[in-house]
Amino acid sequence: GMQRITSTDEVPEQGSFLFTVTESDGREEEVILIRDSEDEIAAWKNFCQHEIDQRLDRGNGAVTRDGGVICPKHGSIFDGSTGYCDNGKAAGSTLAEVDIAINRTDVYLTDDDLAFEHVGGISDDDMPGSSSHLGF
Repeated sequence: GMQRITSTDEVPEQGSFLFTVTESDGREEEVILIRDSEDEIAAWKNFCQHEIDQRLDRGNGAVTRDGGVICPKHGSIFDGSTGYCDNGKAAGSTLAEVDIAINRTDVYLTDDDLAFEHVGGISDDDMPGSSSHLGF
């Protein structure tokens, strides 16, 4: 099935658009949408293949350059269209791809193993500045 994530306008020229999905086993995962060097939108799971607990987008956008995603920890650059990294500590690894489709101005999740949960990261409602915990 197709689940709408966002509009194409919401995916920035630089940086990334973060959202949360649920795996078929019930685990939550974060996914980022980025624009590659051809200005095509690609989707990757939000972790470095070198250290899976290392988020590429820590909640304020991944660092991107020339259509590649840069790991904030060691500076490895993953190609935005293939996910492949050829430098630094993550060299030889490839980001985990997520299947999406673009329909005119909307981005849809088409990955059969994932269910769209919400925009933003897994624990974004625990972030400082969130109003969801006021009044306790």
